[in-house]
Amino acid sequence: MPHGVLIVESRPASPEEAAAYHDWYDNKHVPEILQLEGFVSARRLEPVGGDAFIAIYEIDGDVEAAKAALQRAQSSGTMSRPEGVQLNPPPTVRYFRQISPAG
Repeated sequence: MPHGVLIVESRPASPEEAAAYHDWYDNKHVPEILQLEGFVSARRLEPVGGDAFIAIYEIDGDVEAAKAALQRAQSSGTMSRPEGVQLNPPPTVRYFRQISPAG
């Protein structure tokens, strides 16, 4: 079964909203995602020069199924809305699937 990661690059909407951004990410968003089937761990990384933060979510199992679970949760309103997140431009969201080693 495929495994992978979801990588999200985002930034606070403004310096004044940075505290709300980090609080939402750490105390609402990450716990919500980790409740979804397939998502097993998360970590956030701060930039070294620059302003965008990276969140890496490990997926155990089918990446497409985890992606669908996240989309369902977002569209149903069971996940919190972003707080303090810059939405224009929106965060960069990319899924990656583990590739099999050359045999």
